[in-house]
Amino acid sequence: MRSSNPVFSRRGFSRDSGGYAGFDAQSQQAGTNPYATNPYAADPVTGMPQAPARAGAMTIDDVVSRTAMTLGTVILTATIAWIALPVDPANVNKSYGIAVGAALVAMVLALVQTFKRKASPPIILAYAAFEGFFLGVISSATSTYLGAGVVIQAVLGTMCTFAAVLFAYKMRWIRVTRRFYGFVMAAALGFMLLMVANLLFSVFAGGDGLGFRSGGLGILFGVIGVVLGACFLALDFKQVEDGVTYGAPREEAWLAAFGLTLTLVWIYLELLRLFQILSGDD
Repeated sequence: MRSSNPVFSRRGFSRDSGGYAGFDAQSQQAGTNPYATNPYAADPVTGMPQAPARAGAMTIDDVVSRTAMTLGTVILTATIAWIALPVDPANVNKSYGIAVGAALVAMVLALVQTFKRKASPPIILAYAAFEGFFLGVISSATSTYLGAGVVIQAVLGTMCTFAAVLFAYKMRWIRVTRRFYGFVMAAALGFMLLMVANLLFSVFAGGDGLGFRSGGLGILFGVIGVVLGACFLALDFKQVEDGVTYGAPREEAWLAAFGLTLTLVWIYLELLRLFQILSGDD
């Protein structure tokens, strides 16, 4: 089973019928232990390393530290953009132009990393920096024209969503199975197609397009977007857990950090949009 996260999917993370993770087709053919070709893999029975050198394997600490660096870069550049790119009437067009440019660069960098064979920390951190500039301007505009409470609500909502999904996953209330994966991927595909259709209608027909991002439908689709983001978090947690348990190389921690950052940015933007709509309905 491929990961929902294109970062993990490109690297070859997958789960066989036994529910374990593997790196590529060669490891899948190695037998019941999909990490049999990895000298740092843990023994599936004893849980102990099969090789004396365990230093080359990814750990939870590696994932946490890389994720902290990546998210820290997003937060730092978002703060800089908030301060340096004002969104008052005299400067809003310039700031929006820079934000759109930063978003496009971030998207290109994300695609480049997704299709690379190995993790590239400079590309991942550059993606985080440009994404932060985009989020900083958008958040500043939201705070200026809709109230600071909307941004605070979105940030707290993102943190609470992450904590809640992590707790539910650790308690095994959420079980990532093949059926769960298939449902999430089908729902995500449908969601994205509807959002693209809504964008096209808004560009060529004007207004709010099909209305999926405003009013009652906007609230509904905002909730759906957040729920999908939460499901992606569960899938990401599963991939990280499998990678740590079965001895993924340490550089995979950067890909884990990249994937988690993508998901958290998704959740934040969906919550920001949702709270914008709710604020406008007051």
